[in-house]
Amino acid sequence: MSRVGKKPIIIEQGITVTSDGGKISVNGPKGQLVISLPASLKTDIKDNQLTVSTKTKECADLQGLYRTLIQNAVTGVKTGWTKTLELVGVGYRAQVNGNDLVLSLGYAHPVKVPAPKGISFTVNENKVIVLGFDKYLVGEVAATVRRLKPPEPYKGKGIRYLGEYIRKKVGKAAKAVGGAGAK
Repeated sequence: MSRVGKKPIIIEQGITVTSDGGKISVNGPKGQLVISLPASLKTDIKDNQLTVSTKTKECADLQGLYRTLIQNAVTGVKTGWTKTLELVGVGYRAQVNGNDLVLSLGYAHPVKVPAPKGISFTVNENKVIVLGFDKYLVGEVAATVRRLKPPEPYKGKGIRYLGEYIRKKVGKAAKAVGGAGAK
């Protein structure tokens, strides 16, 4: 049995969770999320607590997974999720134009990233903050923006997650000093 899956999810005031068939619907101030459950799992809602249980022991690993997905949905519609990206490099800039993110990344043209439904961008001091209520979608959009100019290993220029460590490589000049051709 899953230890995580056994813990109940506390449903705070202002959030409504409804279960109908194999779907869980979570409504809150930020939005609505629907999670489809496999047939081997069932949910019980009592006294502002939701528990996920299994019908068979073979699917006990899914219990913890779906309990966490429901917990992430409850947290998302209550407070939301954020991912912060840093732009590192001379001339790299970001700005918000309506719902779109416009990036200057050293290319001949600005790169425009449209915001999907439920996602918004905030920019301050070369930091891009991706905001939304769906944890998966926030992470996916942040990864898409990072993929436009990933950090390179020699100087570390590019788009990186806040606090991400980039392992830097040694350049040519440092290799030539102790290379095989020196006598």
